[in-house]
Amino acid sequence: MLIGFVSDERYVALADVLLEFQQDGKTSAIVRSTPRGAVEADLSPGEYVVTLVKQGYGSKHSRIIVDPQRPWQFRLLSDGLLGYVWPRWVKSGERSEFFVHATEPYRLSLWRYGWKREFVKLLGWFDEHGPRAVMQITPDGDYTQTGVDWNRVGYVDNPHHTNFVIGPERSGLYYVHAKGEHTGTFFSFPWVVAPARATAPIAVLASTNTWLAYNNFGGRSNYINAHQLPDRPTINARQDLIRYTQAGSFNVWGFADNEYLPLSFERPELGNIVGEVEEVTDPIAGRMTCGMAPAEWRLLGWLEREGFAYDYYAESQLHSGVLDLDQYRVLILSVHPEYWSREMYLRVKDWVWNRGGKLIYLGGNGLNCEVEFIDDSRLRFKTYLAGPGGALGMFDPGNPEVYLDSRMARTLESEANLLGVVCTDTGIMTAAPYRVVCPDHWCFAGTGLRAGDIFGEKNQQERVSGGASGHETDKISPHSPPGTVVLAKGMNCDEGGAEMVHYETATGGAVSSVGSITYVPCLLVDDAISRITSNVLTRFLAESASCAPSSPQSESV
Repeated sequence: MLIGFVSDERYVALADVLLEFQQDGKTSAIVRSTPRGAVEADLSPGEYVVTLVKQGYGSKHSRIIVDPQRPWQFRLLSDGLLGYVWPRWVKSGERSEFFVHATEPYRLSLWRYGWKREFVKLLGWFDEHGPRAVMQITPDGDYTQTGVDWNRVGYVDNPHHTNFVIGPERSGLYYVHAKGEHTGTFFSFPWVVAPARATAPIAVLASTNTWLAYNNFGGRSNYINAHQLPDRPTINARQDLIRYTQAGSFNVWGFADNEYLPLSFERPELGNIVGEVEEVTDPIAGRMTCGMAPAEWRLLGWLEREGFAYDYYAESQLHSGVLDLDQYRVLILSVHPEYWSREMYLRVKDWVWNRGGKLIYLGGNGLNCEVEFIDDSRLRFKTYLAGPGGALGMFDPGNPEVYLDSRMARTLESEANLLGVVCTDTGIMTAAPYRVVCPDHWCFAGTGLRAGDIFGEKNQQERVSGGASGHETDKISPHSPPGTVVLAKGMNCDEGGAEMVHYETATGGAVSSVGSITYVPCLLVDDAISRITSNVLTRFLAESASCAPSSPQSESV
């Protein structure tokens, strides 16, 4: 009889796992999993304690109900070093708990990531008396919905387990560094620290919802098994996952909104790692890192190099109102802020259009899809696509003759109403410099650029190299506000270059957008990109009628 399947943290089938089933303290069966990860045994329905063992994975006990109609999903966690903090974002003075999985003693330290990679403090060395006792255990089933639930099994409220860190006084992007004592294995994970109160005229928003969207730890993300885990674990991704097996690039998003199960922030993020000795001026290596926190770090480094004071926030803090936009003159979005809640969008739009807010959008494919905060730690993604079209555009499900700019346009309105631009499929996965379209605009002051000149050729990003217009690119649409001016356009193939735009509102608000994921990785290495961005930021700060304190903050933990 099929009892269930056993898989690892990526929901990949594990063969040759040894399982012992016990009932009332007596062994009922000892079996091994098949190449499909299947567990078969001659057992009567009922409750069992199951012990699972496999070399290279953490052994564990599971208490299960054997039901022929509901195969059990056994999950094992591979040996290694992983970690995260929760909450992933705090205000200065608030605390987060750190959760680390290791099979050896490890050292933890806290660092701040700006123009300099600054050591903040040693958090300590961690081990336990029992063998492999700092190894974590993942729950069975689909824990992408609920979180990995670490630091719970075997802790029993022991006061000696001090797994907490207090948010430093200085706002910014922080990383916890973890390093194994014997193997030297290294892992790092980010932490967003917002100010207890506004301290600078600029607010920078970390794209924490996008970080979650791409996190497939546990076997699901918004790109892999987006709506739910399949009944059986993966053997070969190209043969088993609908992302690869069904025609059409977006079949993974072919389900109704309510069919998408939530995704939890409470999991390690493998795409947000920074190297142990990586500096802000180094190339951004890797595929995922080029669109996530390591790339966003380059903006923070540039701001500090150029002398612009800022406060740093997570998207959840904009959603909840912790980020009070009226305390700031400028809000900056960067790299890839693709997933926003309705509350986030409407807060920012109202601030720009009705209260004179200044928005700088230094990213690509932003605000393209609505998400719903189910609670503090989980999101539901409204990613349904009704048919072919632009990269993330679609036909209106209620009127197939009407083409919608994006998924946000389906559930709310086109993001071009706020950003001035929206992502399309042309130019996707290419990169190129920009060409000047409107040379007399004040953003080009001091650059020496003339009509038709090229800029934005240097780039730190290694995933899609070639220039500041790239990876995913946004252009004006019929929903762009009246008076939107195209300042420059990327030279990507098929007229797919990003369009750098600017518009102003009657209340004194203004928006400047670059429409490219690869723009921020050019800031530190391309003089023209740096000067243009500085011109926009300087002018927005000077024009703004509102004011926020800008006194420097001292460092403490």
